[in-house]
Amino acid sequence: MHDSTIESFFDLATATVTHLVFDPVSHGAAVIDSVLDYDPKSGRTSHTGADRVLDYIRQRGLQLQWLLETHAHADHLSAAPYLKERLGGKVAIGRQICEVQTVFRRIFNDKDLDTEGRDFDQLLDDGDVIHVGELPLHVMHTPGHTPACNTFVIGRDAFVGDTLFMPDYGSARCDFPGGDAAMLYRSIQRILALPDETRLHMCHDYPPAGRAPAWVSSVSAQRAGNIHVHEGVTEAEFVSMRSQRDKTLAMPLLILPAVQVNLRAGRLPTPEDNGVSYLKIPVNAL
Repeated sequence: MHDSTIESFFDLATATVTHLVFDPVSHGAAVIDSVLDYDPKSGRTSHTGADRVLDYIRQRGLQLQWLLETHAHADHLSAAPYLKERLGGKVAIGRQICEVQTVFRRIFNDKDLDTEGRDFDQLLDDGDVIHVGELPLHVMHTPGHTPACNTFVIGRDAFVGDTLFMPDYGSARCDFPGGDAAMLYRSIQRILALPDETRLHMCHDYPPAGRAPAWVSSVSAQRAGNIHVHEGVTEAEFVSMRSQRDKTLAMPLLILPAVQVNLRAGRLPTPEDNGVSYLKIPVNAL
């Protein structure tokens, strides 16, 4: 079996990496964690980042089959509907998105928010196998950051979402609704049980001064050097560290708009009678 080809696009404004994975033989493709540009000061969206991905797909004659979300992001809005409208493909996320929708429907008092995942074309379960062209992509449920987090494994590459970052930055926060540090530890151990040479592709990078953004690591590098969860760190030690660290973290800049949009598979709320979509800002609710 031949390997997939991967092209990654770094969005500086949100420190997000969108990965394009494709079969170089059949030209089938999947986009993982796309980004819709959003200006929180004006409330305006744009498509500069998504158009970079779209242009690459068109220039190489790829067939977009999947728009995969590793989870419902709190730090950027998904561009999945924009790409689907222009290129086709199915939008998919973990089945546990229904749990996340239920929680945030209450927080936003959003009676129009579906809680059965019907905004997505397909809900994925642990162990599912879908195909990118001729290449099998395996779904690994890796909750802890959120209940619906998945890692996508295709050949010797794994796309870990927010579960892990580069070794010098560590691991995902667990203080969002449904987050669980012990569960995250176990999910990370499952990822680190993959073969040593497995390449791990991050969804974000927040590089320290002096280092350029990077988003590819390996199982062996994470085991040896991840500052939060290297080999030898126990579950109790990790949970204690993660709980203390999470108390010091500010909420992401785009969490309120991002969650409302991403729980709808990237769709904006239904426009009101003036043709405008509105996002809610709950006061003293989070």
